[in-house]
Amino acid sequence: MPVAVVTDSTAYLPPELVRAHRLTVVPLTVVLNGAEGLEGVETFPGDATRVLSGRRVTVSTSRPAPEQFAQVYRQLLADGADGVVSVHLSAELSGTVEAARLAAAEVGDDRVTVVDSRSTGMGLGFPVLAAAAAAARGADLTGVRQAALDAVDRTTIFFYVDTLEFLRRGGRINAAEALLGTALSVKPIMHMPDGSIVVRDKVRTASRGIARLVDLAVEAAGDADVDLAVHHLAAPQRADQLLAALTERLGDRLHDTYVTEAGAVIAAHAGPGLACVVLHRRP
Repeated sequence: MPVAVVTDSTAYLPPELVRAHRLTVVPLTVVLNGAEGLEGVETFPGDATRVLSGRRVTVSTSRPAPEQFAQVYRQLLADGADGVVSVHLSAELSGTVEAARLAAAEVGDDRVTVVDSRSTGMGLGFPVLAAAAAAARGADLTGVRQAALDAVDRTTIFFYVDTLEFLRRGGRINAAEALLGTALSVKPIMHMPDGSIVVRDKVRTASRGIARLVDLAVEAAGDADVDLAVHHLAAPQRADQLLAALTERLGDRLHDTYVTEAGAVIAAHAGPGLACVVLHRRP
């Protein structure tokens, strides 16, 4: 059996890709107004949208426990995997990477290795797919890990949110940034240059935000052939606009495209109206 690839639920990979690449997905936990559920198993995007649209909102998220990861790793190795590469959302956003590393140390660092994608959504998903492709080609543990790391360096994420308030509540940006955005009635565009969420641009309207996302994605693509992912939360029309505009702008350099709704973990921190573009430059 080749090297097994593990990720977490914030990759938001289409289910058919999870099945085709034999990926193992470990879910994060979301608590919506006191109701706890596993992302993608018990709690879904619509659940988060309904709660976040209410007046009284209490939302939190938590990483998987190290023992959850350890059980997954042990089972994959017992089933005959040569090793495990576990690729996860940015350590700047969650303790998931730390939990995975603790589990890897317990199971055996010579058989399990953990990669920080420095991103989320398909910013995580593209490195996961690169690792799975390398495993399918017969690469060893080191080769599969390197494939994931190389893909991290070739992947760029930009996203638009209607308000910074949800990011502030979750502690993903500071209160001063959120207050400034609210006071000036600006619409922020964020990116993750080092794994943390940073304001990249500010625009006045949602339509300008979507247009700016397109420009930034095309700029990030450069002259490369690319794959594209678009995420949204309760905003399918924005996803459609992004996909159409980028398909036209990138032309025959655009290959694989994916459109998915963001799950409850990202919903809790970004809020309804999220529109996200992930560009993966092919080697």
